[in-house]
Amino acid sequence: MSVPIQPLGDRVVAVREEAKTQTASGIYLPDNAKEKPIIAEIKAVGGDVKNVKIGDRIIYKEYSTTDLKIDGTEYLIVREEDILATVV
Repeated sequence: MSVPIQPLGDRVVAVREEAKTQTASGIYLPDNAKEKPIIAEIKAVGGDVKNVKIGDRIIYKEYSTTDLKIDGTEYLIVREEDILATVV
């Protein structure tokens, strides 16, 4: 998937993972009960990013993103310092 934006500096562009629609015990959740996931996959990186790369799954600070929607896809722009961890 080609990303229509290129981040600058120490920022990354990521796509948030889908929220789970079913609990571990098999109960389906309505849309308003789903938690907003804080895991995303990196799609593009700025020139100053040093610790993550395209394709990494990251955990980020919940209220530190810039959210935008382009051509039906929701993207996040996150500063590298707001990335807390990578998912192995």
